[in-house]
Amino acid sequence: MIMLKAYKYRLYPNNRQINMIERTFGCARKVWNLMLADKIAHYNETGKSLTVTPAKYKRMAEYAYLKEVDSLALANVQLDLQDAYKSFFNRIKNGKKAGFPKFKSKKTGRKSYSTNNQKGSVRIENSKIRLPKIGFVKLVYHRPIMENSKIKTVTVSKTPSGKYFVSVLTEYENQILKSIPKTFAGLDFAMHGLFVDSDGRSAGYPNFFRQSFSKTDKNSHNHAKMRLKISRLHEKIANQRNDFLHKTAKNLADRFDCIAVEDISVKAMAKRKKKGSFSFGKSVSDNGWSKFVEMLRCKLAWQGKTFIKVDKWFPSSQLCHNCGFQTDITKDLSVRKWTCPKCGMAHDRDYNAAVNIREEGKRIALAKTQ
Repeated sequence: MIMLKAYKYRLYPNNRQINMIERTFGCARKVWNLMLADKIAHYNETGKSLTVTPAKYKRMAEYAYLKEVDSLALANVQLDLQDAYKSFFNRIKNGKKAGFPKFKSKKTGRKSYSTNNQKGSVRIENSKIRLPKIGFVKLVYHRPIMENSKIKTVTVSKTPSGKYFVSVLTEYENQILKSIPKTFAGLDFAMHGLFVDSDGRSAGYPNFFRQSFSKTDKNSHNHAKMRLKISRLHEKIANQRNDFLHKTAKNLADRFDCIAVEDISVKAMAKRKKKGSFSFGKSVSDNGWSKFVEMLRCKLAWQGKTFIKVDKWFPSSQLCHNCGFQTDITKDLSVRKWTCPKCGMAHDRDYNAAVNIREEGKRIALAKTQ
């Protein structure tokens, strides 16, 4: 089985390399905006879609500078725009909400570009990575790429605080033996702790966002002006969150053969209102549940283990895990504890839901093995 794995490293380019990287960022942004403008104009005039490539603009004298940067970086911009268009129209066709591709801003847009490895044009040697048109750039090679892996693509990016990174996507062949699960766990989403598991333990997420920004004076003159300081703080929070999520997901993947989670809509939960005001947005967004679930899914897959998403309509909070009685009092989110009127068992809302999710995941997983 061919599998993909990505690695991210900090880059330390010299001044010449920084200049070339920044020019490539600018050219990628320019090509995106030019192609998007032409596609919009063509559609407004003809009602038909336009296929356009970066080569069109390279032939124009006013855009001759596009020839000086990596051609594959510009080709990938074309593919990204095509994907954005396709995604937009597919969602509209299926009756879903969709955002039309937008023009990219020099000031607020994400600075990045992607290029492909062709016959060793991208490679890592002696803690340096070779990038087309740029040469060997120093990087912090803290995590060696797996042996017998091939580099497919790399994405060079710059954070708002001014740091450069490279994400290296590799492919490798791995014969994963699918195991029959023997140990099971259920996770119930918790706004203030990430999750509660079917053993009754909370992940204990530290709420990095609230902790960090509680130290800033949001009404001060400096808070509004110090964009760099705020960017660095956001970066630190993201790093803390990712580190916590990775370690927590790995610990769970190592302990259990099958893990089940509820298929919840984090976006909808973040917008949930209480007494006419938004109350859950910051808590839901801070703990990174969606990212955690994807990490968990990948780490289980790498070990040949099972990941189950239980249907969002499954009444995990309403069922007594002891006798199966279903109540509707837990539809009120303020009800955190309840007693089953049938068997008399006292329940903690989150723990009870986690046990029910575990049992439903176990049922689904074992049914697939039969």
